Amino acid sequence: MNLLKLSLAQLNLTIGDMSGNIALMTEAARQAAALGARVVVFSELSLTGYPPGDLLDEPDFIDRVQASLADLREASRGTPGLYWIAGAPTRRQGPGKALENSALVLLDGEIVLAYAKQLLPTYNVFDERRYFEPGPEAAAILDVDGTRIGLLVCEDAWNDAGKDYAINPLTRLAAEKPDLIITINASPSNIGKREERHTLIKAASRHYGVPFIYVNQVGGHDQLVFDGASFAVMPQAGVVFEAERFAAAVVTLDFVDGGFTGGDGHLLASVPTNGLPSVAFYRRQIVLGLSDYARRCGFKKALVGSSGGIDSALTLALAVEALGPDKVVAVTMSSRFSSPGSVDDSAALCHNLGIPLYEHPIRNLVTACEHGFDTAFGEPLKGVALENLQARVRGTILMAYSNQFGALLPTTGNKSEISVGYCTLYGDTNGGLGLIGDLYKTEVFALSRHLNEAAGREIIPDSIIDKPPSAELAPDQKDTDSLPPYPVLDTILKILIEGERLRSEERESVQADYARLTATPEGQALIARIRRLIWKNEYKRRQVPPILRLRPRAFGNGRQMPIAAKYE
Repeated sequence: MNLLKLSLAQLNLTIGDMSGNIALMTEAARQAAALGARVVVFSELSLTGYPPGDLLDEPDFIDRVQASLADLREASRGTPGLYWIAGAPTRRQGPGKALENSALVLLDGEIVLAYAKQLLPTYNVFDERRYFEPGPEAAAILDVDGTRIGLLVCEDAWNDAGKDYAINPLTRLAAEKPDLIITINASPSNIGKREERHTLIKAASRHYGVPFIYVNQVGGHDQLVFDGASFAVMPQAGVVFEAERFAAAVVTLDFVDGGFTGGDGHLLASVPTNGLPSVAFYRRQIVLGLSDYARRCGFKKALVGSSGGIDSALTLALAVEALGPDKVVAVTMSSRFSSPGSVDDSAALCHNLGIPLYEHPIRNLVTACEHGFDTAFGEPLKGVALENLQARVRGTILMAYSNQFGALLPTTGNKSEISVGYCTLYGDTNGGLGLIGDLYKTEVFALSRHLNEAAGREIIPDSIIDKPPSAELAPDQKDTDSLPPYPVLDTILKILIEGERLRSEERESVQADYARLTATPEGQALIARIRRLIWKNEYKRRQVPPILRLRPRAFGNGRQMPIAAKYE
């Protein structure tokens, strides 16, 4: 019997904190060694955390990387006989970029094998060709106690169909007849990504008849959230092991005679294909993204402006789940257009969440600004200018609280409203992080209902969920005064913004509704109007805070559109 114990170290690493990352890796390696593992596997660029971005252009950062590589080698001496497979940027010679994205194998203080990533993604949220030179077209094989392990780094395993790159590192590696392929990854999470990874790696495993281990990092890094969900695949059985999602984990597997076995010696069974329901996924991703963002940026508490509407209500509920009720406060800022029900709904929400609600009416401030404007410019404020003034006064109050008390201000805009510019720059767009900016309005309602159902009680009052959406910046104002009903708007937006990037089941449903719109002159006119609104408001989206990415195409670095351009 040929037995090899391997530990998968799915860690929540911090970008740039190399000493902290080495400490996490060292503890994971000690756990692996204590269980008798011969190999411990970390994620892509585990030394620096992923993505380090333009830190890689800073000479002192690369010097720190070099020094930290020496520290990493020294740390590996503490687990004699244990192979560490880790990711790090490494220097190279010759023309082109000065760095490679490498997988390094360390043993007893020495680097015994190095492999440089060959396929460098430069699409959506990825920009690796900006920093790295592709590695040579060569296979890396590590022999551990007679088991031949092939190494890959993330994207290198994603081109077996040959559609995106001229080379396929898998073909070259498979020619070396490995017994097992290990790929180290930093794969950011979005809805459907887990299933996409499984489909891709299962197909590669079947194609070459080789088992795979896929190790991913976990944690929130600005807009990106990594869900972990590391897994193992067998050619016929498919995914036979999956680590917990959205949590750090160190797990040890037995690789016996070409198969993964459990503690009882039997081969592991297939993992269920279904992942989390969409709303449960959104919840977990946002909560992890916010908690890590606040922790890494040094925020101890958060505040949210509570309008009595569903967007701020959902933002508050998610903030409380991420940070705890003792770390979140709400502020209601009524104006002369605020309905009594909105203030009452805010009070009921905060009571349900167990958080304080402060009142800071804006009526007198807005009146003073109106008077000052008229006096200075000889014309009274009216229409959109007056509506936006109210939002900006509220934004100023919230930022004042943030400055005074050191609290993070999450913004409350959803993807539907941000898409068409239904938001006020320097007003409700103020803040440090957008929690629901990648949720369409219909998804905001769905996630709000999910929170109540999961809790078995009313967290977000039904009166908030059921009321017609309104900015309450003018008498009797409703969102539908200027926008189509949200189910119709969201159908149009999903096609215009995400299109082929939508998951297949969602795309089929949306395309059917979209086709019905295009079949009428009124529908065609509405689509054209929404398209113009998207184009017109690119300048607003460029100025909003980072938005936690939940879907395949989110606003931010995953969608880079010009502002000063002619779109039609």
